[in-house]
This record gives sequence, structure tokens and C-alpha cells, in this order.
Amino acid sequence: MATMGSLIGLVNRIQQACTVLGDYGGGGGGGGSLWDSLPSVAVVGGQSSGKSSVLESIVGRDFLPRGSGIVTRMPLVLQLHKTEGGTEYAEFLHLPRKRFTDFAAVRQEISDHTDRITGKSKAISNKPIQLSIYSPHVVNLTLIDLPGLTKVAVEGQPESIVQDIENMVRSYVDKPNSIILAISPANQDIATSDAIKLAKEVDPSGDRTFGVVTKLDLMDKGTNAVDVLEGRSYRLQHPWVGVVNRSQADINKSVDMLAARRKEQEYFQTSPDYGHLAHKMGAEYLAKLLSEHLEAVIKAKIPSIISMINKTVDEIEAELDRLGRPIGGDAGAQLYTILDMCRAFDRVFKEHLDGGRPGGDRIYGVFDHQLPAALKKLPFDKHLSLQNVRKVISEADGYQPHLIAPEQGYRRLIDSSLSYFRGPAEASVDAVHLVLKELVRRSIAATEELKRFPTLQSDIAAAANESLERFREDGRKTVIRLVDMEASYLTVEFFRKLPTEPDKGANNNTPANDRYQDNHLRRIGSNVSSYIGMVCDTLRNTIPKAVVHCQVKEAKRNLLNRFYAHVGSKEKKQLSAMLDEDPGLMEKRDSLVKKLELYKSARNEIDSVAWK
Repeated sequence: MATMGSLIGLVNRIQQACTVLGDYGGGGGGGGSLWDSLPSVAVVGGQSSGKSSVLESIVGRDFLPRGSGIVTRMPLVLQLHKTEGGTEYAEFLHLPRKRFTDFAAVRQEISDHTDRITGKSKAISNKPIQLSIYSPHVVNLTLIDLPGLTKVAVEGQPESIVQDIENMVRSYVDKPNSIILAISPANQDIATSDAIKLAKEVDPSGDRTFGVVTKLDLMDKGTNAVDVLEGRSYRLQHPWVGVVNRSQADINKSVDMLAARRKEQEYFQTSPDYGHLAHKMGAEYLAKLLSEHLEAVIKAKIPSIISMINKTVDEIEAELDRLGRPIGGDAGAQLYTILDMCRAFDRVFKEHLDGGRPGGDRIYGVFDHQLPAALKKLPFDKHLSLQNVRKVISEADGYQPHLIAPEQGYRRLIDSSLSYFRGPAEASVDAVHLVLKELVRRSIAATEELKRFPTLQSDIAAAANESLERFREDGRKTVIRLVDMEASYLTVEFFRKLPTEPDKGANNNTPANDRYQDNHLRRIGSNVSSYIGMVCDTLRNTIPKAVVHCQVKEAKRNLLNRFYAHVGSKEKKQLSAMLDEDPGLMEKRDSLVKKLELYKSARNEIDSVAWK
């Protein structure tokens, strides 16, 4: 099992990492943070309760700012590390690699950093100051010094300061893993103690609360706090501890803190009121008591901490998968990422076409509704009217009418009729092109992996649309060729089957301009109409085939082929520009990666320290 203090040291390191990542508790990190799952000692007390003096006595150094009003305006996470000797020093998390051996400078930095964060308006902040002290005169312990509870706002403070401070303190002591160190002065009725009142509300059983009575030496003559210290005035599950802080005169004279500890022990040992309790009184005893209890609580909480860490690791992994993993810095890794994004987009695009996602059905709608409707609207009735047939036949005869049949007139009527098919054929190509462009847009929007790369999205969209333009041009040429093929060679068998006998009643000796009577012209128009109908049925089937072959199939096979070749020739700098991510998303992913590393490292450390 872990040695005494090793688990507390581990918790200290994890809390430091949490603070760096902004994943700290107490109103800052939320109820589900790693910070909140770690046991810690929250120091609570009213203003002028002697809270700062207790902390300095535990540390054995004079390092906290003093003054009137609210001096502590930010949580101070005080991490004590017991060393085997050497120089005592302090380190702030916000000033990495800078050691303070002058504790007066520590006091000044706490004050200066508070002003930097909160300004000089005496406002408060939830963001903690993280201070580590390394000394042979301390025990391994983590204490969170919170602003003193107050009842009134003083000049320069917002009216909400009273409630703001209480809310901040509650956010720390409400947590079930929080150990409450409630500081109360002996010269105040314990029933009116701000710290005890708050502790009773959040910990009615007293299981998490340690009571500390300060200023025992300042009580009125003839009075004492024995009833409180022995648990008769207010009972807690843990023993009350009395402390005697340095007097103001000692502070003014800068009396050594270690000397003050000795003086405190002498007071209890020689006191007629507290002599029988001397062995469990004083700041030094309080520090050991808290350290042992904190260690025990951490051990008991290890299974739940590990469970919470595992759950959070899974959640972060899932979120990173959704956002996309970090990209390697070399050109090969960047090229691989780009190609992987392209494949993801291509997969979604094909799902749209094949029915796995909506949208591809609109192509069938072009063939099943738009093309037949367009063919039906072609003006063949007008073009093959009796008047127009007579005009075309007459013009085809020229100065000498055909002797047997108006073949040239037939051809002209058929050619001019077939030219009408160009419009619906090209319209089908354009309609499918628009559907494919819309599917490209939808596919880019639906490709989760691409959302982190707006530049790459634009590049893929441009490349895909450029390919679609080529496919459209190929489709247009092909369908026009189909129409032209129908005009290039007429189906001979169709005309051979047409009746050749002259119209009954026709007079073959009439002049040329009366050569074709209405019935015969109607028959010509009807014959041409029948042929055009046959061609229309053919094109109704072949135009969709051509469009699918030239546009849809090519889009499925070769939509990004040119883009692949283009990307493969790019330099690292150009590839990096294509993978220019959204800054907000990058920041979010970087934060998640750091948190994931923290949680995994914490899990490994807890396993190795707790059970070795």
C-alpha cells in the first residue's frame, strides 16, 4: 500500500494539472471535473476569525497578505510538500520554474496576482491561485484558503459581495469529497459562528467537518472554551482542535513562526484549563490530524475516482473522435489526412447516390418525370400541321416536283422534327448536373471529418464541381450525338412498311402546286409523326442511359481523381494551408487532448501509487 503522504502528493500534482487546464472545481470546473472528485481541505471562517494565522502556523511561515476588509479574494490552493531537508521554498503555478525563498515576496505575489485577476475594485474571482511550499517543517497536505465570510459590504465592494463570497465558499464545501476546516474564534459564541453555521448546513452529520477554535488566549478572564473543545457545546464526528495564534505584537516584531509554535505548546501545557488537552491542541497537531485524515479519505475514494476517470476518458475519446484527432506535422501525415477526408466525403456522396441517404432519387425524377414531360411538350402538332407539311413539301420539290414520292420533303420534315429533341436532351443533362452539385454540397456538410477543415471543404467542393462540369460537357455531347445519330440515318424498314398506293380520288394529271391533296399531306404528316414517335420512345430510354453513363457513373468513379493527383504534387506548406482548421475547434481539441493526457496520467499514477 502507498506510503503516508504519497497519495496526497499525487493529488497535489493532479490538482495542479487541473488548474493549468482550467478544470478546477468550486464553481470553476463544474460538478463533473476531476478536481471535484479529489478530496481536499477547504478552510472556512468569518473575517477576523484567525483563519490566515492558522494557515501560517501550519506552514510555519509568515506568507499571507494581511489587512482590513476582504484580503483573500481568490481561492488559494496551498499544497504542502514535506522534504527531508534543504532550503525551504515556494512555487506558484502561474510562475513556472520560479522559486521563492523569500516568503515576504510570496505574500506580495499573492496580493499582486489577485489584483491582476480581479482588479483593485475588491471584487472576487473563482479562479484559484495555486501555491506549493516545500519544507521539512510541514506535513503533506492540501488546503484551500477561501475568502472570509462577511455580513456587510464595505466601501469599494459591490452590494452582492456578501452573497458572492458565500456562493463561492459553498461551491467548495458542498462537494461530498470536501473536508471542511471550520475556523471559529473563542471569544465568539460558537452558536453564532459563520463557519459552523455553514458547515452544519452542508454537513449536518459532521462527518466531513473539523472544528478549530482560535484566540483562546484572548478570552475574558474566568472563561474558557473547554466545553467546545470537548464537544459538549457542539458535537462533531472529529475532535475539536484549539490553537493560539501569534499576537499582533509578535507579528509586528516578526517573531519566528517555529518559535511561535513552541510558545503555543507551552501555553497549552501550562494552562490550568487546557493542560489535559495539550497533547491534541495546536497548529502542529492540527496539520498532522488533517494529513492523516486526508490520506485515509483519498484511499477510500480511490475506486470512485478511478471509475469517474474511466468514464471521463471514454467521453473525451468519443468527443475527440467526433472532432478529429490531431494531425502529424510531416507532409506524409498531412497528405494521408487529406486523402482520408476525401475518401470520407466520397463515401457519403456515394451513399446519397445509392439511396443510403436522401437526394439520389431526384436523378430518377429527372428521367421519370421531367424528361417525359419535356418530350410531351414538344410542338410536333404545330410542326406537322397540314399547312406546315404543305410548305415543307413544296419547298423540297423546288422547281420540279418529285415524280414518285416527296422523299426530300420527308427528310426535311424528319430532320427539322428531330432537332426539337436537343432541348429536352440538354435539359436532362443540366438537371442531373444540378442534382449532383447539390449532393456534393450536402455530402460536404454531412461529412463529420471535414467540419474541422473549412479550407479543405472549399478545395474539395471546387474540385468536385469542376469534375461535374466536365461530366456535364461529356453528357451534353453524348445526348446531342444520340439525337444527331437519329437524324443521320433513317430507319428504312419503317418507311418500307408505309402504304404506297395513291390517295383515292387523287388526280395525277393536276399541276404541281395541286399535286398533293390534303389527304395525302395528312398521311405524310401522320407518317412523319409515327416515325418521330418511334424515335421519341428510343430517346426516352437512351438519354437517361447516356446521362447516367457520362455523369452519374463518372461521378461515382472519378469525382476526385484529378484532385488526388493535384494534392499529391503539393509541398508541405501547401498541404498545411489546406488543413487550416477552425481556430475555435483547434483550441477545443487541444484542450481535450491535454485533459485526456491528464486523466490517463492520473489513472496510471493512482494505480501505481495506491497499490504498489
